[in-house]
Amino acid sequence: MRAAFITGHGGNEVVSVGERPMPQRKPGEVVVRMKAATVNRVDLYMRDSGAGITHALPQILGIDGAGVIEQADTSALIGARVTIYPGIVCGTCEFCKRGDPVLCARMSLIGEHRDGTMSEFVCVPAQNAMPLPDGLDFAQGAALGVNYLTAWRMLFTKARLQPGETVLVFGIGGGVSFAAMQIAKAAGARVIVTSRSADKLARARELGADATVGAPPDKIPAEVMALTGGRGVDVVIENIGGAIWNAALKCLVRGGRIATCGATIGDQPPSDLRRIFIRQLQIFGSTLGNPDEFADLIGWCAQGKLRPPIDARYKLDQIHAALAHLESGEQFGKIAIDI
Repeated sequence: MRAAFITGHGGNEVVSVGERPMPQRKPGEVVVRMKAATVNRVDLYMRDSGAGITHALPQILGIDGAGVIEQADTSALIGARVTIYPGIVCGTCEFCKRGDPVLCARMSLIGEHRDGTMSEFVCVPAQNAMPLPDGLDFAQGAALGVNYLTAWRMLFTKARLQPGETVLVFGIGGGVSFAAMQIAKAAGARVIVTSRSADKLARARELGADATVGAPPDKIPAEVMALTGGRGVDVVIENIGGAIWNAALKCLVRGGRIATCGATIGDQPPSDLRRIFIRQLQIFGSTLGNPDEFADLIGWCAQGKLRPPIDARYKLDQIHAALAHLESGEQFGKIAIDI
């Protein structure tokens, strides 16, 4: 089968498109003929170094994807349109048993610890192949598995967002950030977004943002306070880190909640602990989500509440261009790979 895979670590020179062995299905698993995947920051990380992630080379890229079941234990599953839940869990550790498998001590992620979705076929446990609503195409379905699921857990499970609250989303245009804006708006929240790009802020306003902030990090809190009448926001969604972190904390109302899932520009930010405890701020780390959260997200899509926008589409042979597009930071929404 054809696939996009890394043969080493570095730049696009280590990314190849060619033949890889077909996956061999075991009982309880399904083979999915992949129709689309999307490009995520983790693909760049695996290409660049993959440091700290146990993996073997060559390895197929891609952590999310959607397609059609081609092989399964039961014929009723054959032909079903599915999107892939990317975490393979043990089912026996304390976290799996308590219903929070995203914390599984032995989880392996497709595209990180094992071959990914940028291939003609993928083999996963049957429960990892989730029904894809008819209203979404395969690229939109693929987009749900990482960015939208991550944003869903951050907003609802972690920050416990309520209708009428105000959410501040940093770095609009990125996958998780845009997903968070869409989900928060659909949930009845007021959404403020930030970006260094005037074009991205304009597009965010067109797609539902209530207010935008284009100031440098040290000026963002003052602008947010002006937009909220000096109160601050209830929830911050942040995945940038670095100098943004302290600015984000200053934007929160007393007792406000901040959820973080990334550190694009730095993982050792300065932080004023006095602000955290005096204002009783709540900080949540979050990554991915549980299958039941994924099912809830898919249910929203089936009801027409969410439709992931696709910024650009590339063929599998154009993986270098797709990775370069993501690396440029110019995308607004998801970058899809049509397989």
